[in-house]
Amino acid sequence: MARAAGPAMRSRWSDADARAAVERWGGVCGEDVALRLYTSRLLGADPALVLHGGGNTSVKTTRENALGEKVAALWVKASGADLASLEPSGLACLDLAWLLRLRALGRLSDAAMVNELRTHLFDASDGTPSIEALVHAWIPARFVDHTHADAILALTNQRGGEALVREALGDDVLVLPYVKAGFALAKASADAFERRSDARAMVLMKHGVITWGESARESYERMLAVVADAERFVAARATRRLRAAHATPIEQARARAARAAPLLRGLLATPSGDADRPFQRVVVRALVEPEALAFADAENARALALSPTVTSDHLIRTKALPAFVEAPAWDDAERLREQLTAAVGAYERDYAAYVERHRARLPAGVAPADAKPRVVVLPGLGALCAGPDVRAADVARDITRQTLAVKTAIAAMGEYEGLPEQDLFDMEFYSLQQAKLAGARPRLAREVALVTGAAGAIGAGIARGLLREGCHVVATDLAGERLDALLAELRGEFGERVAGAGLDVADAESVAAGFAAACAAFGGVDLVVINAGLAHVAPLADLELEAFRRLERVNVEGTLLLLREAQRLFAAQRTGGDVVLVSTKNVFAPGASFGAYSATKAASHQLARIASLELAPLGVRVNMVAPDAVFSDGARKSGLWQEVGPERMKARGLDERGLEEYYRERNLLKARVTAEHVANAVIFLATRQTPTTGATIPVDGGLPDATPR
Repeated sequence: MARAAGPAMRSRWSDADARAAVERWGGVCGEDVALRLYTSRLLGADPALVLHGGGNTSVKTTRENALGEKVAALWVKASGADLASLEPSGLACLDLAWLLRLRALGRLSDAAMVNELRTHLFDASDGTPSIEALVHAWIPARFVDHTHADAILALTNQRGGEALVREALGDDVLVLPYVKAGFALAKASADAFERRSDARAMVLMKHGVITWGESARESYERMLAVVADAERFVAARATRRLRAAHATPIEQARARAARAAPLLRGLLATPSGDADRPFQRVVVRALVEPEALAFADAENARALALSPTVTSDHLIRTKALPAFVEAPAWDDAERLREQLTAAVGAYERDYAAYVERHRARLPAGVAPADAKPRVVVLPGLGALCAGPDVRAADVARDITRQTLAVKTAIAAMGEYEGLPEQDLFDMEFYSLQQAKLAGARPRLAREVALVTGAAGAIGAGIARGLLREGCHVVATDLAGERLDALLAELRGEFGERVAGAGLDVADAESVAAGFAAACAAFGGVDLVVINAGLAHVAPLADLELEAFRRLERVNVEGTLLLLREAQRLFAAQRTGGDVVLVSTKNVFAPGASFGAYSATKAASHQLARIASLELAPLGVRVNMVAPDAVFSDGARKSGLWQEVGPERMKARGLDERGLEEYYRERNLLKARVTAEHVANAVIFLATRQTPTTGATIPVDGGLPDATPR
């Protein structure tokens, strides 16, 4: 456990920050709720307490109803909301008096409980309250906090855990055996509190910990005090270390992750039933850190890894168990593929048998997920973690980091003991948990694109367009300020779905490194947009051979190198793919003094057409878009037109605006062609709305001489 031997956690309460929270939210929801939000964020900011959407908090206040009456209200975190960034919209406000009356019931089904919660919201637009809302309602303290603290789980998830909890935390902490979250847990926790109302906290075995108080600060700091006690106890009892079977340098592990991720990504893709888009792909994130490596390289790594997850709240993200690859053949790519294939296949068979053993317990309307693992532990690497998008993969990775840390802490002092299989199944397929995974995703949410020349006008427009469709984008260009500025801009809007890499398309090693960076970032690539290019203006009589060769290296050799590397990666993934070449109308209608550009782009175009023939057996489609006169993408000027524009303006006696108007007027539609238009054409091809390969889409407003035929 990362912090077990370090200083105990300390309160980060600040009177100034608390006042700022009241100023920010108090006018909307009152001082108590504002302070509830403040301490919720403090809890959520510490991954040793909660992870993505985990844990929950509440406060009891009064609220005015439609009749103008002041009535008791419970504000509780909505299901799936993240404590670290909690806003008023992430809370659900309920009729507390009604919730208290529900305690008289002997039992209440999950569906009925959700119905009671939803029908007793003050605002019907609020999110569904946490599945532990009744726990919060029936503990009478004003403020209640619930976390899945690492140190608490390190005590509860081992043999003799209950006795260890009592020894570590004292008699003033209640200890409840494991009870599935919902109505039964709420009843058990309320009964326990009534028996010992002077207790300072409640530990839920193999689940987490609850604290309370009459102020937000008291409940928050009581949580920290209890967890700090657990941390100190675990640190004092840690008398053993994991025995390493071997030690792997971190850089070597990172290189292995970039090689293994595309192989695994292909194996984890599932059939979609759509002939045009036959696979539902995943994003893969690597957990390559010293602690994870020490775990994976330990002599007993397999036994430790193949024990259940540390808290049932994580099951929907990682499943109960990871897959494990014994002695990966890092120096033999084909053997490594065979090992990964065998590990995933064995996992699928075991998972299918697990579902069959408990199928009678499946709730109505809940179908088993695919049988693929979400986490694969590999000695010499750490772990590879998968999800339908980068956020889900990051959640799986963060949970895996916590799981390995807690299991390491337990191994240092005792013997790990997780939940029985039946309880794991019940929680994995709990309808209220499954609801967190529901919802439509954007059409490119499972895809990864590598865009070259991304710092230019067209490249930036394509990258942004793909990101708006949910795609993950690796934006590449020559390293420098232009690329850095683009990455900062895109990350500000699209966050972790953006990665970047300096890439010189004319350098084979740089191209290979760019694809490796994409594999390290997201596990692989599904769409390659070949956009980088150079232009040069000179009549043939004055065209210097070296100037021609400079364009040839970028426009022709660059295309060849990118196609070659893309083919290698697509072959490794075995899930098809797409290539879109940003061509030009000059392929079909070249211009005077534009020979170097027109000829080299024509060669690039022809390479792409040949690739459409050669890559089709891999399920890869190769198409072209042919734009004309794209001068900028917002404030980002086109590099091509910065090169070509001055000569064109001089030849026609126009200024910059006049030149843009000239090109607009010359097309049939009198259209101003933008980078967004080019992006839309790329998106059409990437979404495979027609069975098309080897085709060219003109994006030029209509130029009869340039129409492909």
